[in-house]
Amino acid sequence: MSCGDRKATKVGILSMGDMGAGIAKLLIAHGFSVATNCRGRRRAITFPAFARSQDTIDRAKAANVELLPSDLELAKQCPVILSVVPPRDAEATAQRIADAISGGSSSLSVFFVDLNAVSPSTSKGIAEMFRRARVPVPFIDGCILGAPPRQRLAANSATGSENSDEEPDWIRPNMPISGPHALSSLENGEKLAKVLNFRSISPDIGAASGLKMCFAAMTKGFTALATQAFTTAHRLGVTDELKREMREIFPNHLTAAERSVPNVPPKAYRWVKEMEEISDTMHEQGGWTKELFHGIAGVYKAVAEDAVLGKERIGKRVRGKSIEDVAAAMGEGLERKRKKTE
Repeated sequence: MSCGDRKATKVGILSMGDMGAGIAKLLIAHGFSVATNCRGRRRAITFPAFARSQDTIDRAKAANVELLPSDLELAKQCPVILSVVPPRDAEATAQRIADAISGGSSSLSVFFVDLNAVSPSTSKGIAEMFRRARVPVPFIDGCILGAPPRQRLAANSATGSENSDEEPDWIRPNMPISGPHALSSLENGEKLAKVLNFRSISPDIGAASGLKMCFAAMTKGFTALATQAFTTAHRLGVTDELKREMREIFPNHLTAAERSVPNVPPKAYRWVKEMEEISDTMHEQGGWTKELFHGIAGVYKAVAEDAVLGKERIGKRVRGKSIEDVAAAMGEGLERKRKKTE
């Protein structure tokens, strides 16, 4: 490679959201250096309240991530670039890197790992774009199943009770990958793949992203249903009765709802496009019609656009920290919308 002298393998991450920052901290803790470029981040159009570039910069600095001035510089210094962006930005982010590499030296060699929640057809389209670029880029289709990497609490460090296959000091999400390329050809590539918890599931691009779509259909689909059900129960005045019946008949479902629904407000804006990508997957790969997950996208769009919950940000929570408060805030917001249309 002609990416300069890399004494320690440097990994590029776009961008520094909650997941990207968590991955950066994991890599740095295991001897890798991490860099990003915050300048090229596209501002959100659909939900401008979430276009907070300063938050991204602050998060990168807090994680000890190096800030580089351009995508080309990122490609020059990093043999691997991980894309961890909102689904609506996945294609544009890949195009940025393809354009940067095509405008640089023809001897650049960079792996691009797409870890975004997109459909197999979107992933295949990105792979084809890189294949046709002036400087072809090895593309890895990947996904993230689980919460951002985090260090274990001291009480769990000795036993490793949460997952015996993991490093004793870190809890990591699963990251299945697919496609014909592997990081093993890189210096420290096998170590990098192990730290990131990569697991190849298929030689075909689209398999990993498809797995993510099916997994998210189950998890975020349920969360949207719970959000809608508890909001309606709140407006009917039967929230306590709903919880009582679920506790008696479906206790695990209630536990899952109480855990997942409060996580929705700061993330709803990015899940709208994810549900649309799931809808495409179910239609293109499964033969289903698109209405179900377009409807679920509408649930998350309503939360993201809510005057109260739409302002929530990770690490700076005010409202919606319980399932009851999400239901109350959404109930009030939907009532305001109803009155405006009357």
